[in-house]
Amino acid sequence: MQLDRYEKKILEILQEDARISSGELADKVGLSQSPCWRRVNMLEESGVIRKRVVLVDRKKVGLRAQVFAQVKLSAHGRAHLADFEAAVADIPEIIECFVLMGTVDFLLRVVTVDIESYESLFFEKLSRLPGVQEITSSIALSEIKNSTALPIHLTA
Repeated sequence: MQLDRYEKKILEILQEDARISSGELADKVGLSQSPCWRRVNMLEESGVIRKRVVLVDRKKVGLRAQVFAQVKLSAHGRAHLADFEAAVADIPEIIECFVLMGTVDFLLRVVTVDIESYESLFFEKLSRLPGVQEITSSIALSEIKNSTALPIHLTA
């Protein structure tokens, strides 16, 4: 979808503060309120804006461990990708899952209360996922950058 400069500006602003009033948004974008609102509505209807959410600080709610798990499926396990994907979707500690090219098949971002909780999750659920051959876990020691904002200005 081709975005004009107003739509790009709307997306940049909403990524920073989705609670901004439509009047404030219109002022910052340089449009009157009605055309600005129509553009936001069009962005939502087209799926460019998937949803508006609250971002929670995981550490402040007690989720202190963040682990990246690289999962390799067995040759037989690849025949059951849908089963693996469904199982991953049912584990709330897995907050992101990516299909990769290369030596591993999936990258999971997992959050838990602590490393002991991750260990339990690993043995009770992750290692039992359909088709799993190998899991390599990397514990994140600290977070240097964490952003949900996409670089809209880079798009054509």
